[in-house]
Amino acid sequence: MNKTILFNFLVDKENNQINVERSFEAPLELVWAAWTEAAILDQWWAPKPYKSVTKTMDFTQGGRWHYYMLSPEGDKHWCLFDFDQIRPQTYFSGTDAFCDEQAVRDNTKPQVKWENAFKAKEEDTLVTIQLSFKTLEDLETIVQMGFKEGFAAGLENLDQYLRSVLAKEE
Repeated sequence: MNKTILFNFLVDKENNQINVERSFEAPLELVWAAWTEAAILDQWWAPKPYKSVTKTMDFTQGGRWHYYMLSPEGDKHWCLFDFDQIRPQTYFSGTDAFCDEQAVRDNTKPQVKWENAFKAKEEDTLVTIQLSFKTLEDLETIVQMGFKEGFAAGLENLDQYLRSVLAKEE
């Protein structure tokens, strides 16, 4: 587990998108579970020292994930992910938005369309993510909020989770 991890992060302002490619030194089944099961998502999704806490999750087409990021000071930042399409261990898409505790969207903040593709590559898994925004302003707002740094930190948390699971299997 000492290979170079692929992490490409491209902001495409012309198309109001962020494109991410990220490799993980783990089998597809394990990486897929980490992205689609609430108990595992809560272990890595939030950048430290924040924590991710799932209120509800229904990983089905038309289902949703209602969660919050808990700050060290106890502030809750609620989010809602509505799943559009799911092709097991291959692809899922949906819309992520800020919301409140009752899952009412905050339409004053950007919403993001996620498309996540998963592909086994030898012993690794490649996850390709396309984030699409309605406007350039929405894209720039998310970038200014520190999305790249926070997302990168969360993905590093996922690396740690995957390493711990694989070490237990050895």
